[in-house]
Amino acid sequence: MQARMNNPAFINQDAMKALMALGEASQKGGVPHAVHELLHLRVSQINGCGVCVDMHGKMARKAGETDERLFSVAAWRDTPYFTEAERAALALAESVTRIADRGDAVSDEVWNEAARHYDEDQLASLLLSISTINVWNRLNASVRMMAGSVKWG
Repeated sequence: MQARMNNPAFINQDAMKALMALGEASQKGGVPHAVHELLHLRVSQINGCGVCVDMHGKMARKAGETDERLFSVAAWRDTPYFTEAERAALALAESVTRIADRGDAVSDEVWNEAARHYDEDQLASLLLSISTINVWNRLNASVRMMAGSVKWG
């Protein structure tokens, strides 16, 4: 399989700068970097973005994640490997990613659980991070970017 074209952000450098700046800003809310990587991995799995699953799996490992947690992030509800705060963040990530799948995009139950573990700055960080990875996933999936085709850091 071959990509239809390069990721549009690779072509439009202003878009690349904006997405990179948004990604960096989303990391400044006091949420551990490893949590962001777990969210990016889970959202990328949902969206079927091979490039991002590959990249964020590797980045999460680099951030100290264990194989046990990485291999089970898709089944986080049924494993003992995640804290309550991480579970709340993963539930939020899934809700935001699947926003059109239900009438109440992010239920009060999901929101309240996330708010129990994260303050407003952290919630902003999580929402920006989740939204940013969704943009990257949609761009990569649309042009059929292949895992391993992009060299990251």
